[in-house]
Amino acid sequence: MKKNRRLTPDGTRDLLFEECLARRQEERMLSGLFLRRGFSEVMTPGIEYFDAFGMDQGTDDMALPSESLYKLTDGKGRLLVMRPDNTIPIARLAATRLQDAPMPLRLYYAQDVFRFNPGMTGRSDQEFQMGVELIGASGERADLEMIALAAEALKTSRCRDFRLEIGHVGIFGDLIRRLPAEEEVRDEIRRLTESKSYAALGDLLDTLPATPETEAIRRLPRLFGGREALEEARTLCGGEEAQEAIRHLTRLLDSLAAFGLGEQVTVDLGLVHRHEYYTGVVFRGYIAGSGETVVSGGRYDTLLQRFGSDLPAVGFGLNLDAVTRVMLEEGTAEPALVPEILVYAEPGREIDALRKIQELTEQELSICEFSTFSTLEQTLSYARRRGIARVLSLGEKGVETFDL
Repeated sequence: MKKNRRLTPDGTRDLLFEECLARRQEERMLSGLFLRRGFSEVMTPGIEYFDAFGMDQGTDDMALPSESLYKLTDGKGRLLVMRPDNTIPIARLAATRLQDAPMPLRLYYAQDVFRFNPGMTGRSDQEFQMGVELIGASGERADLEMIALAAEALKTSRCRDFRLEIGHVGIFGDLIRRLPAEEEVRDEIRRLTESKSYAALGDLLDTLPATPETEAIRRLPRLFGGREALEEARTLCGGEEAQEAIRHLTRLLDSLAAFGLGEQVTVDLGLVHRHEYYTGVVFRGYIAGSGETVVSGGRYDTLLQRFGSDLPAVGFGLNLDAVTRVMLEEGTAEPALVPEILVYAEPGREIDALRKIQELTEQELSICEFSTFSTLEQTLSYARRRGIARVLSLGEKGVETFDL
């Protein structure tokens, strides 16, 4: 296995210099935004028990696909997973450690998730996310705040050219429950609707009896845009749950337009979301220059029940890796820092040099580096290669300055 010692595992990569700096800058800006909005940071373990993400009481209604999880075992043989999702562990935390805290809980996180993405070229198995969870708050006000905050997070990340798409799983859920089809067929319809595979979805629906629900689902992935999409959905979907979801989206769309997001927010009624735990409004965000979903969120009012707490919740996560890559490609990220001063010490003056660096950096006057070379000539050569503008040499003659 020594042939792999110089490689990183599939789906992962090293981050260097500008990438690290850009990610830390984004993390600081978003942390500041979330803190100012009353959210407190939490961290969950990088490994969790499989049970938190696996099947629930013999059903897979809440499960993440097992094949997408990185699995391992502990010393007692119990099955663990590397954290594949941030919302589920925070739901566990809220239902256990914070069950007696005043509601609603406003929590934010900044941590990696790990998930297999086989066959998805360019997608990483390790993704650094930042996001917020508003737990214990139901209703349109909470939904509105989350979508507006997602937009502000993208603006804070200097993503001026972005768009948000909102949908509601209640529309599709109402239709699919009344569809004359087996559960496996319904799951495949969900997948094809989510991926907007129009032809394959049409072929599958052709095998089912022609009902109003069949025709509505056939049309659903094509319903995106503004109020016109909602009006068409209103005529297609006869169930009361779907009608209430449409009214909910209409009010949200109007409120977001009044908030100044009319150009950035559109409706996508084919947005049914792959995660089974969503129960209401769902939304996604995209930025120019990236083919990935950079924001993903929604309402999950029943998720905490599996951890023994019946609390409504809504939140979103932001793919910070995707945002950072766009910043670097567009040149909007700050360059990696180069020391302004390199301090060299003649033999016996090393402590003086370290004290000089301490003095300069404590006053925040400069970024200083200590020369580990044994001669001034080597130090000057290194400084030129690094682009360091000034060298200080401490010796018998005191401090000599060399401007390069």
